[in-house]
Order: sequence, then structure tokens, then C-alpha cells
Amino acid sequence: MSDTLTLTRRNAMAALKPPPRLSLPDWIETTMRLPEGVSATPGRVTLWPYQRGIAEAISDPLIERVTVVKPVRVGLTTLLSGTVAAYIANEPAPIMVLQPTEADARDYVVSDLEPIFSATPELKGLMSAETDEAGRNTLLSRRFPGGSLKVVAAKSPRNLRRHNVRVLLIDEADAMEPGAEGSPLTLAERRTLSFPNRKIVLGSTPTLEATSNVLRSYANSDSRVYECPCPHCGDFHEITWADIQWPEGEPLKAAYVCPNCGAVTEERQKPAMVTAGRWRITRPEVEGHAGFRLNALVSTLANASWGKIAQEFLEAKAHPDKLQVWTNTLMGQGWREAAEEIDEAALAARAEPFALPDAIPGDVLFVTCGVDVQRDRLEMVFVGWSRDEVFILGQDVIYGDPMGDDVWAELDDALHTIWKHPKGGFLRVDATGIDAGDGVTMDRVIGFCRPRMGHRVYAVKGASGDRQAIKASDTRGARLFIVGVDGLKGQLINRLTRGRSVRFSDTLEGRFYEELASERLVVRYRMGAPIRQWERTPGRRAESLDCVIYAMAVRNLVNANVDRRAKEIETVTMPKRRVIVAKSKWLEG
Repeated sequence: MSDTLTLTRRNAMAALKPPPRLSLPDWIETTMRLPEGVSATPGRVTLWPYQRGIAEAISDPLIERVTVVKPVRVGLTTLLSGTVAAYIANEPAPIMVLQPTEADARDYVVSDLEPIFSATPELKGLMSAETDEAGRNTLLSRRFPGGSLKVVAAKSPRNLRRHNVRVLLIDEADAMEPGAEGSPLTLAERRTLSFPNRKIVLGSTPTLEATSNVLRSYANSDSRVYECPCPHCGDFHEITWADIQWPEGEPLKAAYVCPNCGAVTEERQKPAMVTAGRWRITRPEVEGHAGFRLNALVSTLANASWGKIAQEFLEAKAHPDKLQVWTNTLMGQGWREAAEEIDEAALAARAEPFALPDAIPGDVLFVTCGVDVQRDRLEMVFVGWSRDEVFILGQDVIYGDPMGDDVWAELDDALHTIWKHPKGGFLRVDATGIDAGDGVTMDRVIGFCRPRMGHRVYAVKGASGDRQAIKASDTRGARLFIVGVDGLKGQLINRLTRGRSVRFSDTLEGRFYEELASERLVVRYRMGAPIRQWERTPGRRAESLDCVIYAMAVRNLVNANVDRRAKEIETVTMPKRRVIVAKSKWLEG
């Protein structure tokens, strides 16, 4: 009788005991659904082995931190969304997702998180919007039984101070710059200190090696690499770019060559290799911090085939700016910038016999001009552009007071010059950037550029930091273009030293090269975070460098088709002179 009672009690307890909880990768695969628009293959999620390894580390209670160095095309966003969903459904807690900007935060919620919660039956209705002080629902702040979700922009330190969280998910960490209060990553991590069981997941495509947040974090981890077995000898190796080879002129036939046995593995065998792959810890002495490093060579997406990646490499290798994007987004590697200083004597030794107006290189398709405004003169540099190369065609100086009219009339004539192209057609300045950064002359520059914007004559102002090449802004009721000088200087240095794709006219003065090499790139630490900045060599002027940077910036505003322009310069028809009509405000009255 007692045995029967004991058995009955055990059965009752077993019935009350909840079933064992699935691991994060199993939960994602059995529960989560991807709708159309979020995934090219909507429906039930199937994780690749490299994704499962990352998900297992995220759900491991003995691992506090997870760092993922990733390319594009490997599905980290899906893992982050799955992590958010799994915590909300199974282990409610205060959660924060850190995105670079508010636009990124909103896009993540609208384009990824909300569609997944709507498409997954087990997740429907779990989240509700919080209300702000005025009683309005907020898109980026959600609540659920036992916890909350905050999706915060790294550029909003006030929001980082307001919340204590147990789970912190950081997406695209390398796009997050330190602000006045220091690194947003550090500020966010401090919000987790009160939780002994905290979880911090940081992932990003790396950008610059010297200042990369994700590479610095990976260096402090157990540094795992994903290795695949060779179908021929069985040896496990990380697939690297050095292992990819193709017949001359046929990049789409790219294949993997085993570094151990030398056997060739074709693209069709890649899925089996990746499925049989494994993560290997290279620093087992590190505990509690799992680091993962991936490249797109293990992606099985059609657009990440070895042949497609090889083709993209050939298209990018002659352009350092494109090669950096290829290195960051496909190889998952930080970009190592060129030498910190330039040897002006070596640059001057590369001068060639071409110049305006009578010896224009036949490859030049476009011409841009950069103008630096000084208190007693205007400095000009004319830059020619071919499909792959940059030609410094010449420099000129217009002396006079920029507050007067004479120098601007002379500049206007210079910008209207038409040159005979050696192929029979004609060239003229396609776009001009004029420095309006001096507060004294800004109004004068803007007044000159405003009626000429239709002919791509732009008032520009340089700004430091990680900005896009050129962006329009409204200043004093007029259009002013903000130039991201740091990025453009980096592109110029890489062109000068890596691809040697900048060529110089032998008519340039010696001071041109001194001024072009007047700044060097250094890494300084601000509030503990590394910052790249350009510093002027003491005693040197930088007018020529500034002019080249402005000419590079406005090249991005010339949208003419390259092939059409190549045909135009073979046409002998003389282009019509541009007519500038400046409307009088008096007449408008």
C-alpha cells in the first residue's frame, strides 16, 4: 500500500514538474518563424552549425560575454532577435538592444522584431508598448510579464543612464563612436552591473583595425574560429581568402584549395563542408567570454559563393575604398590603414608629363575642382577621374580679397573653361567644392555658390569624425555641404600608398607635395576609447590637401554614367557654355 502511495506521489510530482527547457538553438529552430520581407526563405528557422555554436554560447549560464566578429550574409541579426524572443518567452528579464542610431533602432523593431513576433504563434501578444510621460505608446520601449525591452540608440547617452538591464545585446558595435560622456558601449555595460547572471552579446562587422570595438573585444575572448573538414583528406581548417583560387580570368570558377593536401574543392561541395564544421577555441585559458570570428566564405547563400566573392574582389582591388568595404563586409576583417606619414619626395618622383589645358590624359572622363579660401587668395586644384585612377591635373592661385568681387569673377571664368580632350571631344569642370568653413568668408562663398548649384558648384565645410563623404545641410538659409574629411583623407592615403592609383602632373609645384603630406593619422584615447584623428605636421600648410579632399568629395555628387561619358568625349561637338542667371531680390519685390 505504501509503495502504491509512493508511486502515485512520484507520478503526481512528475506531472507537475515542467518539461526540460530547450536550448536556445533548439528553441529558435522549433519555435521561431521568419515572415516574408525579413528572410529570403520565410518560415521555420534552420540554423547552420556556425550559428548553433554562437547560440549555444549565448544560452550557456557559465558564459557571461559573447563577441561575434562577422561579415554580412551570416544571419547574426536573426540570432539576436531569437535571443530577445527566447528571453521574453522563457526567462523574462530586463533587456536592452543597443543600436548605433535611433533610425537603426526603429528599423530593427519595425523590420525585424515586430514581424517575427507577429509570425510566431508562441510570441504573439507577449509584448506591449509602454507609454511615455504624456501617455503615448513608444515604439522602442516594450514591456512583458517579468521584464521589459528597451531598444536604445548609442548616440543617446541619457537613455543609457536610465535603465538597469540583465541582458545587453549590442549590434554593429563598430558604428558606435565615443561621445562627450565616453564610450556608449561602456555606458551600456555599466547598466548590467547589478545582475550577477548578466549576459552581454556584442557583434559587429569590423571597420578600422586600429579602433575596432569588436576586434578589441574578440582579442579579450577565447578567440574561436570556425573550421571545416577537407572532403579529400579530412583535415579541419578555417577557410581563408588565401585558400580560394581560380583560373586566370575566370573568377566565377573559384574553388577552395586545401592548405594540407592541395586538393581542389568546388562550390557545390561547400554546404557539406560547412555542415560538418566546428568551432575551435584558440585561447582555452580565457573563461566566461566566448569569441567567434567568421567570414563570408562559409556562407551558403548564392550571393556569397566563392565565385561571386572572387568577382567582387577583382572589381574592388584597384579601388582602396571599395577594397576596404570588401575586406570588412566579406572577410570580416578590420581594415589596416596605410602608413601614418607620406613621403612627399617619393610622390614628386612619380610626376608625369600631362597637364591642363593641352596634355590631358586620354583616360580622364570627369574633372572636379577643389577651392580653398584664404584671406588673400583662392587656391584651386583640378582633379581628373578615369574609371580606376585619379589624375592631379594642375593647381592655380587667384590672388585678391575674397570679400571683394574680382577674385570670384576670375574663379567663375576658370570654372567655365572648356578643354579639348585628346579623343576629340571636350571636358569641363563637372563639380566644384569651395571651402566655406571660415566664418568670416562663409556668406561670401555661399552667395557665390547659391546661383551656381545647378551647375554643381557647392559650398562645402569639412567636419571630422566618422561621417559620410558629403552630405547636404541647411545653414543660414542656404545649402551647405558637410564633408567627412577623415574618411576621405583615409581613402586618399590608401590610394597614394596601396594601389598607387593617384597620378601627378609634372607642372605641380614642390609645395603641392609638401602640403599634400602635411597631416598624419594618429590614434588617441579619449575616455578609454581609441579615436583616429589627423594631425598637422608643425610648420606645414595644408591648402593643397584641402583642395584635393574637396574635389574628391564633390566627385560623389556627379552621377553621370561612365560609359555614356566615355562616348561623349569622342564627340567633336563643342558643348554650350553654361549661362549663370542670378535673380535679383529687388526684382522679386
